[in-house]
Amino acid sequence: MAKIDELLDEYAFLDADDRYRLLIELGRDLEPMPDALKTDATLVRGCSASVWVYPTRMEENRLHFLADSNAAITKGIIALVLLTVQDRTAAEIIATDIEGALAPFELTRQLSSSRTQGIPNMIALIRATAGRYV
Repeated sequence: MAKIDELLDEYAFLDADDRYRLLIELGRDLEPMPDALKTDATLVRGCSASVWVYPTRMEENRLHFLADSNAAITKGIIALVLLTVQDRTAAEIIATDIEGALAPFELTRQLSSSRTQGIPNMIALIRATAGRYV
């Protein structure tokens, strides 16, 4: 997956339709999440679409997240969120200003409120997960 800064450079030059396409493509590029991991325990609450996030612990207390959604745009949104934290240490994830990193994408202006309402819940779940590993 691309880095968040590189993606923002590309995103800034796109019109609304192309931004949708870019988010969908970002979601398609997510590492596949096995269906067995899509459980009630990994479900993000408060999203209009189903979103699952599953952490795996790597060396040096780094966390790698698998994620999926049953909606293409939402899958792209969780992929964008993961770009800010993927493969970082739990402490780094907690210290990361995820909302600040996403702000330049202006998702609330680009997408309907039903598509963006779950973003704070996605972020909260990722932070809570990291908190268990600190």
